Amino acid sequence: MVLPCLYIGPTENMGRGVFTDEDLTLGTIIEIAPVIVMSAADREHLDKTLLHDYIFIWNPPSGQCCMALGYVPIYNHSYEANCLYEMDYDDDTIKITVVKEVKAGEQLFINYNGDPDEKEPVWFHKVGS
Repeated sequence: MVLPCLYIGPTENMGRGVFTDEDLTLGTIIEIAPVIVMSAADREHLDKTLLHDYIFIWNPPSGQCCMALGYVPIYNHSYEANCLYEMDYDDDTIKITVVKEVKAGEQLFINYNGDPDEKEPVWFHKVGS
């Protein structure tokens, strides 16, 4: 499920991103995407490819990862994200919910750390990366 007001468009310095052509209110579920769950061994291989930047850690104790379908891999990162992603390990889905009001034309962001306001540097902002 992807809201019809969402679209993928170019960004100034992040390649592509997910945008909305309608105002979005707090709590709006904008996407529920299925995922393909992969083993820890698969993750080891994927970490050596460009797909590393698009996979999510899945069920952390297991070492698994997943590739989300839909628009989920295209949401860009922000430390002040306007959306939250939540994983449903029973249904193998990721849900994207609006956590800050979004105006038509604005880009939608998730914080790759999970918490929309988490400031811990993500892998591509860490020193030596």
